[in-house]
Amino acid sequence: MTNKVRFGILGSGYMGQTHAEAIVVQPGAELVAVAGGSRALSLAAKHKVVCEGSVNALIARRDIDAVIVATPHYAHVDQALLAIETGKHVLVEKPLATTIEDCDRMIRAATLHGVVLSVGYHFRFRTNPLRARELVRSNAIGRICTFLISMPTHIAMWQSGGFGGNWEWWNNPASVGHVLDAATHAIDLMRWLTASEPVTVSAFSRTFRPNQVVEDTTQAILQFSHSEFSNEMIGSLFTSCALPAPSFPDEDLRIRMVGTRGLLDLDAYHELRISDDAGWRTVSTQPSVGYEDSNTAFGDVRMQAYRRQISEFTEAIRGNPSGGGTGLDGRAGVEVCIAMLTSSRERRWVDLQTSPTGV
Repeated sequence: MTNKVRFGILGSGYMGQTHAEAIVVQPGAELVAVAGGSRALSLAAKHKVVCEGSVNALIARRDIDAVIVATPHYAHVDQALLAIETGKHVLVEKPLATTIEDCDRMIRAATLHGVVLSVGYHFRFRTNPLRARELVRSNAIGRICTFLISMPTHIAMWQSGGFGGNWEWWNNPASVGHVLDAATHAIDLMRWLTASEPVTVSAFSRTFRPNQVVEDTTQAILQFSHSEFSNEMIGSLFTSCALPAPSFPDEDLRIRMVGTRGLLDLDAYHELRISDDAGWRTVSTQPSVGYEDSNTAFGDVRMQAYRRQISEFTEAIRGNPSGGGTGLDGRAGVEVCIAMLTSSRERRWVDLQTSPTGV
């Protein structure tokens, strides 16, 4: 590997462009080529890099060290495995895959070939989650007992935000459902914030939008356990893209925690607030991210987290400590979301594995 980590990107849509913008400003990274999607040619031209005619051609390039997989969910496993087996490091946009078994295949392959497998959990690098983690880990609100997660999405906002492209993959059964696209972020944040693992899930999943084939709304109850301290948390998660109008204010990704000494209100896009004997106060504020419109989505505020993510990924490739999501982190999110759908379908609680099988 040269002094710079040389990247190829699979996928030229919203997230493909996001990763391209993050790579080109990193002193330790270089964008070499892109492939896949109707906008690949224009994305490559914008950054003066090669537009390869196929996924296989990009992965086969010897001047690429790492591949970003930013394609529809159902394509992740095959593309990531091909890249891994060719000796490339891989960062996969969430979800890591669409089944637990495929996650395990990817993790095993990365271990076998000695490459880094990471997953795109960019909220780890935003202002409020970082500060919230400091507070939780310092016992600022005591032992966490309960939590509430809210993730309502007005999908029409995205489809009219000037991003273009084909949104049909959102409604493709191969992509599984909305919960796998959205809730993986929340599950990762809870694990990352609290050093706890999800152990039991119960959920109702439904489809409410006209002409929608896959799940678009899930309401779940979750139990988390912290093995080191032998305590548990119980909480709820609501995620939906079936909103007929703009969403509830400040609820795009909000996590409320009740501890034995105080309360924490984490709005990933606005304010982080804490309540204790001194009352409510704001401890950090996230400047407007502007993710909902193509005119603002690639500005400095939103891109900061993705730049940091690429930086952490390159550090992992160089063998240094990294705060990015690992393959195991990606697997955990997929397992919980699949468990939600299973619970709803089979009308039962689902107990989760504490570690991936065969890894």
